[in-house]
Amino acid sequence: MNATPRWLTPEQKAAWDAFIRMHEKLIGRLSRRVQEDSGMSPSDYIVLAKLTEAGERMRFMDLVKLVEWEKSRMSHQITRMAKRGLVAKEECPDDGRGAFIVATPAGHRAIEDAAPTHVAHVRRLFIEALTQEELDTLARISKRVLTHMEKQPD
Repeated sequence: MNATPRWLTPEQKAAWDAFIRMHEKLIGRLSRRVQEDSGMSPSDYIVLAKLTEAGERMRFMDLVKLVEWEKSRMSHQITRMAKRGLVAKEECPDDGRGAFIVATPAGHRAIEDAAPTHVAHVRRLFIEALTQEELDTLARISKRVLTHMEKQPD
């Protein structure tokens, strides 16, 4: 027997719809700006940003989990980036099946060139729209939802 759906209240739906619309519009605009400003795809940018934040190298599966992508999507992305010289794969000495993904000098230069402009767009489109108190509240809410999600089945 199917349980009756617990529909969102009008207030819950309004909050959800506003959040989704803001997220889609913000990510869309930031993605277009990264592409136009640096020539990198948004996927290139996120991979290089995460690698350089982690000290230039990460295990492949750790990178997959960090960006919440499917393994096959990350594999294709890394292959494309490696062909362009932005990243390289290194064998993992303690795990013959594992691999490290490493930002190459070219990849490091690409993210160093792109990041300042990207941050300027984040500031202009997002940070400047909110007060520090609102940013603090948003950070707390986001962490709370993330913690809640970790406890839920996928």
